[in-house]
Amino acid sequence: MISNDETTVREQYSTSDKLNTRISIHQKYSTNKQGFGNWIFSNYEIKEGLSVLELGCGTGEMWRGKEDIIDRCSRLILSDLSEGMILAAKEKLKDTHKSGKIEYKIVDIQEIPFSDKKFDVVIANMMLYHVPDLLKGLKEVHRVLKENGTFYCATYGENGICEHVELMFDEFPISSAYNYNFTLQNGADTLKKYFPVVEKLIYEDSLEVTDVDDLIDYIYSLPRFSDIQDYPRETLRCVLEKNMRDRVLHVSKDYGMFIARK
Repeated sequence: MISNDETTVREQYSTSDKLNTRISIHQKYSTNKQGFGNWIFSNYEIKEGLSVLELGCGTGEMWRGKEDIIDRCSRLILSDLSEGMILAAKEKLKDTHKSGKIEYKIVDIQEIPFSDKKFDVVIANMMLYHVPDLLKGLKEVHRVLKENGTFYCATYGENGICEHVELMFDEFPISSAYNYNFTLQNGADTLKKYFPVVEKLIYEDSLEVTDVDDLIDYIYSLPRFSDIQDYPRETLRCVLEKNMRDRVLHVSKDYGMFIARK
């Protein structure tokens, strides 16, 4: 039986629209111009001939322009639980690599359909907090990794955009659903149940928003803000504009990644 939380996640990622909304606010307003995706890739150690599996690839946006890394892989599989995301990734990357080297598959991290010790690298960015049985998922990742293989998993912390937004609406009677199943604060302890070596890296960044309507669209894209979404758009705009300084709304971010080694 699929839980209510899992149904919500499936609905959220059935198409790429809401994810694209969330990606766009980072692209437009991040103060760190390197970009989170580029920073993540800068920490990958993908050498010539390695086999790579990405779980939860989303739209595949981060692989655009990464032909050099793609060419190094002996095999590269981009997978997602959502068929809609797989279709979006194929479309997004159709001009990135024309040799057919990228494979696309629908995969549930809790039941990875590959044999033991199949991959040198497994990637699961910004998705582990959605996994219903996280320990089962990590056990599967450990199983399909080769000896000395590496698992990369980016995630958010507990002091980021959502928390900042909720503070701005502290006078409203809201009761948001917090998902802290796998964060920068607790993720290492969870990973250490299966991986002996775990390293945490922090991505220093924030938002400087000049058009609060973009942040309102971000709020509407997340089920976490369901209570706030009940208020008129103009009410949200007034609250956010009151928090602007010199026509800029400063919003903290809390992102990073773990590198776990088998």
